[in-house]
Amino acid sequence: MKKRTGQSTLEYAVVIAVVVAAILAMQIYMKRGVQGKLRTATDDIGEQYRPSHTTSNYTFSSFSQREETVNVDGSSRSNLLADEIQSRFGDERVDLVNDTTLF
Repeated sequence: MKKRTGQSTLEYAVVIAVVVAAILAMQIYMKRGVQGKLRTATDDIGEQYRPSHTTSNYTFSSFSQREETVNVDGSSRSNLLADEIQSRFGDERVDLVNDTTLF
C-alpha cells in the first residue's frame, strides 16, 4: 500500500512539474503577444510627436509690484507687494511626421 501512495505522490509531482514547465515555456510567447498588441494600439493612435515639427507663436506678459531696497554696501532686497500675474496668448501647430524610418 505504501508503494502505491509513493507512486501516486510521484505522479502528482511529475504532472505539476510538467504544468509549471509548460507555463514557463509559454511565458516568452505571452510577453511577445502583449508587446505586439501594445505596439498595434500605439500605431493606431496616429503619428508620433516630434518637437522639431512643432511651430508655436506665444506672447507672454507678466505684471508684479515690487519694492527694491539697495543698501550702501551694495546688497539689495526685493519685496513682492501684490500677487504676480502672468498670462500667455498664442497658438501652437504640430505638423504630421511622415518619416517612418526614424520609428
